[in-house]
Amino acid sequence: MKLLVRWAALALSFWVATALIPGIDVQGGFTTYLWVALLFGLLNATLGSLLKLLTLPAVILTLGLFLVVVNAAILMLVARWSDSLEVKSFWSAIFAAIVISIVTRVVTSINKKTGPF
Repeated sequence: MKLLVRWAALALSFWVATALIPGIDVQGGFTTYLWVALLFGLLNATLGSLLKLLTLPAVILTLGLFLVVVNAAILMLVARWSDSLEVKSFWSAIFAAIVISIVTRVVTSINKKTGPF
């Protein structure tokens, strides 16, 4: 159940990012947002973990701010592999990564406080 809530939170955060950031666009409806969120989650769990380990010195030097750059790179990789997501520039990806992180954190923390349902 927790995995489904995180997946829905990630899909919601993609919707918020496309609404707020002009350089990010998802072509499609609700299922497309779920697909993009699934692809982003899988890449972030596999390749993102490796990238975070390889860039650990930069993450430590920037006090964790470099993680935004890693998430933006994963977002641009998802856009390259998926026809449904379009990222126009690296700065759009940076701002979208920030929005996605914030919205996902807020939704999952609200779900923890209110319970499983």
